Amino acid sequence: MLDFTRVWNNEISFDELCAGLTPSDLHRLTDEMVDTLLELIAGATDADVTFVPVDPLADDPFAATPEELNMPWTLGHVIVHTTASAEESAGQSAALARGAPITGRSRYEVPWQTVSKILQLHARLEESRRMRHAYLNAWPDSPHLDLTYTADYPGALPRNAITMFVGGLSHEASHLGQIGDILQQARTSTRVAG
Repeated sequence: MLDFTRVWNNEISFDELCAGLTPSDLHRLTDEMVDTLLELIAGATDADVTFVPVDPLADDPFAATPEELNMPWTLGHVIVHTTASAEESAGQSAALARGAPITGRSRYEVPWQTVSKILQLHARLEESRRMRHAYLNAWPDSPHLDLTYTADYPGALPRNAITMFVGGLSHEASHLGQIGDILQQARTSTRVAG
């Protein structure tokens, strides 16, 4: 799996991290990320999916309602969020690779309130894996790696098809610690309650 630490610490650029990556690498990195997520939630229960952790840093500027702005995210919420972001990046990367300019967001997130079972998380992750591979399979043999897109947020840099795809993986990797923390809190809570 790619180590994004040096990018997050501004030691190297995103372009430097992605230099030399091929579509085959992106397929492999997709499997590594989804497998990592599945390993993290191995042994999790239905109760863990909806457990509400303590998160004093909770801050979601894109929250659907004012009540959700500082609401801690459940395991189910984090998984549907990260997979939606990775799928959006994969879809946008396929458009760029085909030479089609991106004209805005292309995102759908499964409503987190509908996710309450561990089997749903496993199914969501496998569905996301399949969708990301499908987007990669839509790339032409000679992708348009010169075409870039710059997202509409402060500090965004231009991304081509490769860096766009890896951006989704980076976002997903940034939530791995949060997932571990949620599961740790859920297990501690279960031990205390039991």
